Amino acid sequence: MRILIYSYNYYPEPIGIAPLMTELAEGLVKRGHQVRVVTAMPNYPERQIYEGYRGKWYFSEVKNGVQIQRSYVWIRPQPNLLDRVLLDASFIVTSFLPALMGWRPDVILSTSPSLPSCIPTALLGWLHNCPVVLNLQDILPEAAVHVGLLKNKLLIHLFTALEKFAYRTATKISVIADGFVDNLLSKRVAASKIVQIPNWVDINFVRPLPKENNAFRTAHNLNGKFVVLYSGNIALTQGLETVVKAAFELRHIPDIAFVIVGEAKGLQRLQLECQAIGADNVLLLPFEQRKHLPEMLAAADVGLVVQKKNIVSFNMPSKIQVLLASGRALVGSVPDNGTAARAIRESGGGVVVSPEDPHALAKAILNLYKRPEKVKTLGYNSRKYAIEKYAFEQALNQYEFLFSSIVADQSAVESTAVSPQTEIFAPRETLNKV
Repeated sequence: MRILIYSYNYYPEPIGIAPLMTELAEGLVKRGHQVRVVTAMPNYPERQIYEGYRGKWYFSEVKNGVQIQRSYVWIRPQPNLLDRVLLDASFIVTSFLPALMGWRPDVILSTSPSLPSCIPTALLGWLHNCPVVLNLQDILPEAAVHVGLLKNKLLIHLFTALEKFAYRTATKISVIADGFVDNLLSKRVAASKIVQIPNWVDINFVRPLPKENNAFRTAHNLNGKFVVLYSGNIALTQGLETVVKAAFELRHIPDIAFVIVGEAKGLQRLQLECQAIGADNVLLLPFEQRKHLPEMLAAADVGLVVQKKNIVSFNMPSKIQVLLASGRALVGSVPDNGTAARAIRESGGGVVVSPEDPHALAKAILNLYKRPEKVKTLGYNSRKYAIEKYAFEQALNQYEFLFSSIVADQSAVESTAVSPQTEIFAPRETLNKV
């Protein structure tokens, strides 16, 4: 098949949906498919276009067999509401030309966020007469309104209309957790349109490694410490101040070290918090190169998943799969009724505490520090669950089957339209060919 992936985020961005779409695209290429990715100039999470991509309207490259077509976007390090609107609008406008100029796809995969990209993908699907799969990593604008990031009534109405348009024009909608399914069904999206495929992790890349002779531990003077690690986005929805306050409560135990890895601006904000309360047992570090990710995760005794109270219940951080695959215990400071809490509990690899409660978080970490055998058991369960439920090959099989089945359905419809007398046989013959 010829597969077009329309994703605002892609390699070399280190976190979020970018590594997932990169792995999916390259995995499909390895299975013999042609894959083209339409994406923005890399800018996340610093919100600055990466060096080597600046000053260009368009840039094309090939990585591991994937054809990547990049376009300019309006991006500002500290965006206001207008900047965010211009960001989405610029991607819609600039990305459509390279998307249109490339080969005709058999199927299009569109990711959300960015929700407005449903406009060019719907138009491309119509022009090329090919199916469109909408991959939901978040449900907008609902999630943004829920946490207070989107308050403008006009924009809320606009994005709500876009959401309805995206669901209506998509051939299928792939969601990453059961909470998404419930949400879409409540909005009268047909159940037949929805396919649940969890986000994945490359279990051969992210794997349990020994803490002894660990380069990350050695480089940051962590040998002999009980390391509590958070790595990822430092946004308002996470509330990493809770981790800093929990660290302050445990500062009297020198063997416990907190490590937070993230983007520069988020780290600067947390540095001020550490200084304000005297949490001198928190180490703030910039992102590692992705090739060093397994060793960094292996340096931890405990991995953290952190959310605020007001996060929507269906939110499912992709870091959960990664932490599970690393074979380490998890502590989730997340809403008790949310998808993240359910995933951590079902894995048997971690514990869940109330969000935005530093005392509860500190207590859970102290309990694990005192019970090394429990930490070991949780880590074993984590790895086992990741292999069983989140292995990349399983997700790749599901996406490949989804694409091939809807392409077959499309071919069957076209065949029926051309030759009505063969309509009984065309769908079966087409499916057998696929």
